[in-house]
Amino acid sequence: MTTTLADWLDTQAVDPNLASVVASMAAASAEIAQVLREAPIAGQTGLAGQTNVQGEAQKALDVISNDIVLNHLRRNAEVAILVSEELDEPVHLENQGLYLVATDPLDGSSNLDVNVTVGTIFSVLDAGKGLLQQGKAQLAAGYAAYGPATSLVLTFGQGVAVFTLDAQGTFVLTLDKVEVAPSSGEYAINTARERFWDAATKAYVAENVAGETGDAGKRYNMRWVGSMVADIHRILQRGGIFLYPLDSETVSKGGRLRLLYEANPMAMIVTAAGGAATTGREDILDLVPTAIHQRVPVILGSVEEVARVEAWYRRG
Repeated sequence: MTTTLADWLDTQAVDPNLASVVASMAAASAEIAQVLREAPIAGQTGLAGQTNVQGEAQKALDVISNDIVLNHLRRNAEVAILVSEELDEPVHLENQGLYLVATDPLDGSSNLDVNVTVGTIFSVLDAGKGLLQQGKAQLAAGYAAYGPATSLVLTFGQGVAVFTLDAQGTFVLTLDKVEVAPSSGEYAINTARERFWDAATKAYVAENVAGETGDAGKRYNMRWVGSMVADIHRILQRGGIFLYPLDSETVSKGGRLRLLYEANPMAMIVTAAGGAATTGREDILDLVPTAIHQRVPVILGSVEEVARVEAWYRRG
């Protein structure tokens, strides 16, 4: 017997209004999945001719995906505020709801031209507690991965569930109580940035490259998609570690990935699945945000691998 997203939400011990916000993000993700399937035919994979608040060139589909999310949340009376990577300022909706949604509507959009997995990442918070809340205050987090299948990954903090979009546009539960393997022989990092890395990152990667002949004592493979959703989805399924550490080029910005709508929701998901998430020196979920588009270092995945990285940072 299949379990739909609606069935699963009905069984969760959470406020039904909170569940409705997650359902709205799921509906937005299903619509984005449909748009992405036809985007090359419609000629929508190119640049939009604009930049976002981070100074990054926006793809047409970044803007379209943001509009889809905004339209779905506007229709949900429980959502009061939207924070988006694609918008300079938060959007205060006409609704007087209880919830704030922070989102990257289309993560990895630079991969769109080559048909690589991209995604939507989101976090749900209590709007009454302001825009700048620690990750541990999140009420729900999730992401959609648009690949060979469209997957929706959700947590309310206890356990992680994975849904797959069927041909009728319904999300069906395909994995429940997902657990990140405590150790792994895979790591994800952009080695083209090695010249910028700090000593801890260089030491950790060097141990992995040495494999069974070095202190790690086992062979490692590197996997790097260049789309955070794709890399985290693999880690969730079979373990591993994702690293986008602070380096000499990103230090002036605080890091590369955004705290509110990339690092925090992914940290909540990975932690709820038994993994760990850190900047190298501090638990990501303990960070106190200072701005809605704040950037931070991100290291997350299997607990034993994260612990090895943290050990190298302590030596520094």
